[in-house]
Amino acid sequence: MRVKSLFCLATLLALFCLSAAAQDNQQGQTAKSQERIIREVRHELLMLPYFGVFDYIAFKVDESTVTLVGQVVRPVLKSDAENAVKRIEGVERVNNQIEVLPPSSMDDQLRLRLFHAIYGDPGLEKYSLGVQKPIRIVVKNGHVTLEGVVDSQGDKDLANIRAKGVPGSFSVDNNLQVASSK
Repeated sequence: MRVKSLFCLATLLALFCLSAAAQDNQQGQTAKSQERIIREVRHELLMLPYFGVFDYIAFKVDESTVTLVGQVVRPVLKSDAENAVKRIEGVERVNNQIEVLPPSSMDDQLRLRLFHAIYGDPGLEKYSLGVQKPIRIVVKNGHVTLEGVVDSQGDKDLANIRAKGVPGSFSVDNNLQVASSK
C-alpha cells in the first residue's frame, strides 16, 4: 500500500513538472511569436510604397491583435497599412486607429518648409540619408508634431529649434525620442 502511495505521489509530481515545463515552453513560444510579429509588422509598414516623411505610424502588438495608430497624409496609406498587417501569420485582428490628415494646401506648403529647415540644417543632414527619414513631420491644421528617433538630445533640441523657426505654424510638439546608447 505504501509503495502504491509513493508511486501515485511520484506520478503526480512528474505530471506537475511536465505541466509547468509545458506552460513555460508555451510562454516562451508566445514571446517568440510576439517578437516575430513585431519584426514583421515593422518591416511591412516600412515597405509601404506611400509611407513618407510626412506620415507617422506606430503600432502595438497584444498577442494576436495589432493596433495601428498615427497620422497619414494619404487615405490609401491607412488601408494599405491595415491590409499589409492582416497578411502576417499569427495576426488575427487589426485595430486601425490611424488618422487621415485633412487635405490642406497651407499644410502642404508648411510641410515642405519644415522639411527643408530640418533636413537642410548641417547639424541634422545626417538624418536625410536613406529612404525612410527618422524625423517624421506631421502637420495638422498648422500644428506641427515631430515624431521619430534621433541620436542625441542636442539633435532633438536642434530639430525643435529649426521647426519653431519656420513661419506659418501655430505650435510645435517635439515627440522625438533619443536613442539609448548601449
